[in-house]
Amino acid sequence: MCACASSTLNSKSVKGAGGGGRGSSTAAKVVDMDGRVQELKQPIQAKKIISQNPNCFLCSSESMTIGTCVPQVPDDEELQPGRIYFLMPLSHSHKPLSLPDLCALAIKASSGLPTYSVDLCSSNSKPFHLM
Repeated sequence: MCACASSTLNSKSVKGAGGGGRGSSTAAKVVDMDGRVQELKQPIQAKKIISQNPNCFLCSSESMTIGTCVPQVPDDEELQPGRIYFLMPLSHSHKPLSLPDLCALAIKASSGLPTYSVDLCSSNSKPFHLM
């Protein structure tokens, strides 16, 4: 059986895969609780972001694991280019991350990032087979 699929990728994924893209993989991105994304192209320490958001903590998307408390980015750590960070309310700092929480954060992040649609069934691509 053969199937075709269409996918939406953020510009970082497309750029990393050799595509173009308007987004910058050299900028750190901070997503706030309203889903707004701030691109930080200059090196910046976490404490600068936290000082502007005193009731929040900063966490890296790469350190989030379902069922565990989200580790806070240390104040003196410099935000890394190409990474996505989330501003989370302090009240969530000792609460294990649930799958619905992670999905909600992913939706917020994706709504604030540019996207590109990729048709995997164009005339130049081969369909994949389902087992």
